[in-house]
Order: sequence, then C-alpha cells, then structure tokens
Amino acid sequence: MGLARLVLSILLGPPLCLVAAICALAAVAAHQGRHSLQFDILAHFAPIWLAGAVVCALVAGLLLRGLSLWMILALAGVGLVAAGSLMLPEFTRSTGPHAPAGHPGQLKIIQFNVWDRDTDPTRTVDWIVAQRPDIVILEETTPAFRRLMEAKTGWRPACRDCEVMIYSRLPPRPLPVPSLEGPSPGPLAHVAFDDALGSFPVVGVHYAWPTDADDQQKQETRLAAVLDTLPRDRAILAGDFNSTPWSYSRRRWDARFGLIRRDRALFSWPAGTSIWPHVTPPVPILAIDHVYAGPGWATVSVERGPKLGSDHYPVVAILAPVARP
Repeated sequence: MGLARLVLSILLGPPLCLVAAICALAAVAAHQGRHSLQFDILAHFAPIWLAGAVVCALVAGLLLRGLSLWMILALAGVGLVAAGSLMLPEFTRSTGPHAPAGHPGQLKIIQFNVWDRDTDPTRTVDWIVAQRPDIVILEETTPAFRRLMEAKTGWRPACRDCEVMIYSRLPPRPLPVPSLEGPSPGPLAHVAFDDALGSFPVVGVHYAWPTDADDQQKQETRLAAVLDTLPRDRAILAGDFNSTPWSYSRRRWDARFGLIRRDRALFSWPAGTSIWPHVTPPVPILAIDHVYAGPGWATVSVERGPKLGSDHYPVVAILAPVARP
C-alpha cells in the first residue's frame, strides 16, 4: 500500500498540483477585473476555476498523502475561496418580485440565440411554436430562418430582416429611440406592445465576446443610453450578452440599467457543440443569456429550454404584472 501511494504521488501529484495552481492563480487574478477588462475575462470562467479546485482537492484527498496532498489542498483552497467569492453575489442578489403560477396577465418570453449554423432549424421553430410564447427574442437569425419562422407562425415582426428579431402574437408598434452618435456597435432591436395595463417596451440585443472588450463596452453604453429613453417600470430586455453574472463588468452594467435581471446562474452555453476540436463539454459552462424586466413585472419562472440545433440553450421566462394597491 505504501508503494502504491508513492507511485500515485509521483504520477498524479505534479499534474494535480499544476491544475490546482492554475485554478488558484486564475481565480485570484480574476479579482483584478474590478479594475481591468482584460483580467475580467478570467472572471467569466469562475465556475471552471471553482470546479477545477474542487476536483483537484477530491482526487488528492482520496489518492495522495504527505506533502503533495497538503500542497494541492492549499492551492485548491485558494482557488475555491477566490472563485467562490466571485460567484457568491449572484446567489445572494434579489431577482425582483415573484408571482405564483396562476397569477393573471402572464407573459411567456423565449430568449434564444438560434445560431446562424443551426443544424436543425425546423425542429427549433417547431419547438418555439409548441411553447406558445407571447414574445420571442432571437439572435443570429438568418433570412432562411426568419422566413421559416414567419411561415410557421404567421407573425410579422416590426423589422423583417434584422439579426436580432422580436416576434410576438401581440401586435407590435414601432418604438422610436433617439439616434446615437457614431456607427452602430452591434445588433439591437426594440419594439413596443400593448396589453390591458398599457404599453411596454421590449429590447433585444446580441453582444460581442468579452475578448472584444472595447466593442462589448460600446454595446453596453449604447444599450444604457437606449434604456434611459424608455419607461423602465414595465420594460423587458433580453438577449445573448456574452457576459456572465460573476464578471465585474456585468455587475456594473446590471446596476446601471435600472432593470432587474430575472435569471440566476442559468448556464446556457455551449449546448453540446465543440468549443475545441473534438472536445464537447457534457454540460453548459457559461451563463451568458439573460432576461431583465422592470419592477412592474413579477417573475413566475425562468428556466433553461432543451438542447436544439443551436450552440446555445433557449431561456424561457414567464412574467406577470405586479399587483398594484
């Protein structure tokens, strides 16, 4: 048994120590994201640093003894604390008012990056139709996908050929927003709808990756300027933000928007597609698709949809009007 432990320490000790060190270093460096967008990229991957630290600690605890064990446990502990502290605010923040399933006036919303390389668009559209949503906000739509969606539903959006599309069984109305200076930094769609309580705006977005920090921050700035022109009480915002809740950037802009993000740590990417040649994660690893709503809406539920033909999972949110005294 002693010889087996020695062999395991020689074979497993160095790689486990290296992985634990990488997770610890990355998680600690990610805290510099409060000052640097480049370091904030590491914060988006906080769950990976956390999981790596936990796995290293468990494997070392089961198979190793002596100095190797304690070194790995120490490094894993640093990674666990550093990554955990990045993620903790997401689990302690408010997600706004809530309402029971039977609350009147419910609005069912699907947010979905359908992917411009959707492997089965017919199945995707059939699933959307089967959900009987009131509003559908889609990103990375292609002309073929849009025509298929319209043929299956009969819906005609305010913009027929935008990359971000807002479909609805409710009649859409144009939602004018002031023109902003400079070139458009990325796809954004906006429209208004009417219900029994009046009008409410809906905005859909698709952001650049956080590695394109300058473009993403321009999109955040532009979106904040658009929201400043809208009544926020019943506003709804959804899209593929390519930004996770544990990043400092996401937290800052969440506070700036004046809306309440209704999803909580909802992992939506990737949906079974390879992120590296011949490597397919068994579960989604990034929470980058989000749904926001003003305080005039209560959350009934927010759930991840099934794996379809996209590299994202859909997000299905049900909102209901907040009862006013």
